[in-house]
Amino acid sequence: MGVLRGLLAPLQIFNDLTLPIGRGIAVACIALMVLCILVQVFFRYVLNNALPWPDEAARFLMLWMTGMIAPSAYRVGGFVAIDMVERALPRAIAAFLSLFLLSVSLLVLITAAQIGWKHVNSGWLFSSATLWVPLDWVGGSSFKVKLAWMYMSLWIGFIWLTIVNVELILRSLITMTGGGDRLKPLFAEEYAGAE
Repeated sequence: MGVLRGLLAPLQIFNDLTLPIGRGIAVACIALMVLCILVQVFFRYVLNNALPWPDEAARFLMLWMTGMIAPSAYRVGGFVAIDMVERALPRAIAAFLSLFLLSVSLLVLITAAQIGWKHVNSGWLFSSATLWVPLDWVGGSSFKVKLAWMYMSLWIGFIWLTIVNVELILRSLITMTGGGDRLKPLFAEEYAGAE
């Protein structure tokens, strides 16, 4: 059990330190996304002149919001889950089922991260249709945003979800071997209501 706790400690510290940063980025992204949508509504329906960029900017921000918040939600069980079977089983069998499902999830996340990396690499070839970085005002030349920046949000999210998944597997193994009472609880105040 000491080996498992030794493996768990750095992952738990990493997640404890970085997940709040991801949540902060996600909150900023959703705020900016709402602002983009309100700008589009104002220009389209009040000024009768729809802008080309707010829809794509909102999508860009939604992808980053998803990639940044998903690991926090996954860590505390905030995803939708059907747990009737797990609750109906004896505790030991339910623990093995949970460990099995976490292991399958790990395989899916590793595959998703690999596919995400391929998308990031191919995304450098293509540019956004409407998102520009305006540098004319500082003497530079404007350029279109590469699609790789959008794809990178999900790739980072899958990597982060994989790290959280490994932490959850280790926590599950420690709990199954009788050390669960010494684990730091994951439900902090900022997660209130995520059960």
